[in-house]
Amino acid sequence: MKLLSRHIKDKLLEALSDTPVVTLNGARQTGKSTLVQKLAEKDYPAQYLTLDNIGALSAAKRDPVGFLEGISGPVIIDEAQRVPELLLAIKAEVDRNRQPGRFLLTGSAHILNLPRLSDTLAGRMEILTLWPLSQGEIENRKEGFIDFLFGKETPSLKNNQINGKNDLIRRILAGGFPEVLSRPKMERRRAWFESYLSSILQRDIRDLANITGLTDLPRLLHVLASRAGGLINYADLARDSGLNQVTLKRYFTLLEGIFIARTIQPWFTNRIKRIVKSPKLYLCDSGILAHLLDLTEERLKRDPHLIGALFENFVAQELMKQRTWSRARPNIYHFRDYIGNEVDFVLEAPDRKMLVGIEVKSSATVGANDFKGLKILSETLGKNFHRGIVLYTGQEIVPFGKNLHALPISFLWNMN
Repeated sequence: MKLLSRHIKDKLLEALSDTPVVTLNGARQTGKSTLVQKLAEKDYPAQYLTLDNIGALSAAKRDPVGFLEGISGPVIIDEAQRVPELLLAIKAEVDRNRQPGRFLLTGSAHILNLPRLSDTLAGRMEILTLWPLSQGEIENRKEGFIDFLFGKETPSLKNNQINGKNDLIRRILAGGFPEVLSRPKMERRRAWFESYLSSILQRDIRDLANITGLTDLPRLLHVLASRAGGLINYADLARDSGLNQVTLKRYFTLLEGIFIARTIQPWFTNRIKRIVKSPKLYLCDSGILAHLLDLTEERLKRDPHLIGALFENFVAQELMKQRTWSRARPNIYHFRDYIGNEVDFVLEAPDRKMLVGIEVKSSATVGANDFKGLKILSETLGKNFHRGIVLYTGQEIVPFGKNLHALPISFLWNMN
C-alpha cells in the first residue's frame, strides 16, 4: 500500500512551531511512527529514537536525565509512555530551555492517563491524536464536511460522488488501519484483527497498569462491542462481563487509555428538562467492531438490521478524525431526553454560540419522524441552532424544513 498523506500533519507542524513538547497519541498501528519519521526527513529535521528498541528502552529507564543529555537538537521519542520517568526529565530540560519543537513524543497510551504524570508537562505540552485513516485519507482527499456544516453553503449534489450501500458496507468492514487496508482478502484481515487485539491487550495494558486477570479483557471487549452506540450502563456491563463494577470501570479506563474504547459525553441545556446524562460508547474502528461482532459482508446483506450500530460507530469515528484538522474544531456530544427523543451527534462550536445536529439512519429512505430530535433542538435553541442533518444511505438531498436536510452518507467524506 502506498504511503498516504495524513491530514493532521499541518496541525502537528503548527504545534511544533510554538510549543516545547508535542505529543502525538493514538492506538497502535495507526501510523504515528510512519508520520513522525516522514516529518523528520524534511519538515521537522530531528533525531528519531524509539523505545520499542531494547537498547534505547534500557538506557532511558536506567538514567532518564543522562539519556536526554546525550541528545542535541530536536528529538522524536517514539512510544514515550514506556518510560514514564522520562517525562520528568523532559520537564526539567524544558524548564531550562523552552525552545519550541524541542521534543516530539508519540504514545500508544494516552499520556494523561499515566499515573502521576497528568500535571508533569502542564503548560509545556500540546497533545494531538492520530486516529486510523479517514475515508478521505484513504482516497487522498482532505474532507471538509465539518467546516461545511458550520458554514453557510446549502448542500448540493455538485462535486459530490454518491456511493451505494454496498460501498458503505465495504468501507465499514475494512475500517481505517493501514495494514488492514493493504490486505485484499477478508480472511487475512480477520487474522490481523485477531493478532492486533491479542497483542495490545497483553502488551499495552501491562505497560499502563500491573494487573492480573487479563483473561477477562477479551470477554469485556466483546461485551462492549455488543453495546457500541448505546448509553453506558455500568451495572449492565458488569453483569454481562462477569466483573464487579469497580474492576469493570478500571478496565474500561485502561481500554480508553490505549484508544480502543471511547465515549461521547451528553449535551444538555437548562432549557430542556430531564435530559439523559449518560455517555455513549464507541470503539476506535468500525473494522475492529465488525470483527468482534463476527459480521461479514454476506451477513450484513442478508440481515440489514445488523448494520445500524456499525454505521453509527463509523460516523462517530469519521467525525472524530475530521475534527482534528477542521477549522471549526467543535466539541462532539450526543443528546437524548427521558421520553426517547435523541440526536446521535451534537457538534457545538467552542464558544457555544453555534450548534449542528447529526442523526444517522442506515435506511435508504427518511421521514419526518427521523428529524424529531433535531426539530426539538432547533425550536429550543433558536438562532444558535445552525443546521440539522440526517445522514442516510439514499441517493438524494431531501429538505425537511428550514436548515434541515437529509444527505447521502458519502457527503461525509466527499465534501472538500
